[in-house]
Amino acid sequence: MVNVAILGFGTVGSGVAEVLTGHESSIAQKADGLVKLKYILDVREFPESPFADRFVKDFSVIESDPEVDIVVETIGGATVALDFTRRALAAGKSVVTSNKELVATHGYELTQLAREKGVCYLFEASVGGGIPIIRPLSQCLAANEILEIYGILNGTTNYILTRMIKAGLSFEQALAEAQEKGYAERDPSADVEGHDACRKICILSAIAFGRHIYPEQVPTQGITGVTLADVDYAEGAGKKIKLLGRAIKMPDGAVCAYVAPHLIDVSHPLAGVDDVFNGISVRGDAIGDVMFYGRGAGKLPTASAVVADVMDIARNLGHRKALCWAPGGPDAACGTGQLASRWYVRADARAEALRSALGEVKLLARPGAPAEEAACLTEGEFTQAQLEEKLSGVEVRCALRVLN
Repeated sequence: MVNVAILGFGTVGSGVAEVLTGHESSIAQKADGLVKLKYILDVREFPESPFADRFVKDFSVIESDPEVDIVVETIGGATVALDFTRRALAAGKSVVTSNKELVATHGYELTQLAREKGVCYLFEASVGGGIPIIRPLSQCLAANEILEIYGILNGTTNYILTRMIKAGLSFEQALAEAQEKGYAERDPSADVEGHDACRKICILSAIAFGRHIYPEQVPTQGITGVTLADVDYAEGAGKKIKLLGRAIKMPDGAVCAYVAPHLIDVSHPLAGVDDVFNGISVRGDAIGDVMFYGRGAGKLPTASAVVADVMDIARNLGHRKALCWAPGGPDAACGTGQLASRWYVRADARAEALRSALGEVKLLARPGAPAEEAACLTEGEFTQAQLEEKLSGVEVRCALRVLN
């Protein structure tokens, strides 16, 4: 029998408890033995919970119990969660987490500690919620040299952009609706400013390219600057605006990782990924392009991925499953300085000013556009620095990359 302790009884933690106990017999069959929930750690009281007899408030109870094999960390953040994870691994217990911030900032250290102690540190649910991506990337696609990963990694921003595109809501209106539906937090900055997607692309980069990439090495732009004017211009060009996390292996071996809104063609598979769904595309030298699609968050989808990791460890108890990579450093990521692309530009300027600055462009139109406003798609490819230099005399309101 394998005993599990859950740290935190919020949305994900309670979902894990439900899945573990509700599917106990099928999990036992697939995991080659019983997987039992022994403890739940939380500072709050849950007297009405069906799991009331399993709650503890002192982590040392779990840490010192030799019968606990697997600790599921769903606390979030990188303070208390980091301390408890280190202690659990040091005590010889495997750890499963959905905590993207912790993995993105401390993943190298924690995978190395797990390796030293002969246990596992798994985090399938940290990217894409219930979408399988970590395991396919590290196992099923292991024979490939990964060239690029990109995708819609945050369901909240995707919902907001979808409502702006389909319902004509302003950013503020779409955000308020997302908060009302429970898709966005009261403080939505981690989502709308791109930080959540940044952490996820860091994790995917480490798995794909073999070195730790830290969030501070990833230029990050959210969607707060996207307006209905930009949505209309994109639609007129046969494109949609999506917030993408991207990681590209450059010729010198460094990784260009960043997060930003992009214009993508309506025929691109990611253009059809709407509402709170995520879509992640991986390009390998042997496989070509593959895409993973599904619900990127939510109580039970995320719990599904967490429990799958628990089952994987339970099946192979005593046999460490390595998920690790090399340390990061200043040379691991190169920012976007080398990355040239086509651009969408909206400016307070006449069309001739954009053509004069950028050379050959495709001018765009939208209903009700003011006479002093112009927008275009560049025909040439520019780095961001080159674009800014060319537009130095123009009042630019929005500039977004166009996905090739």
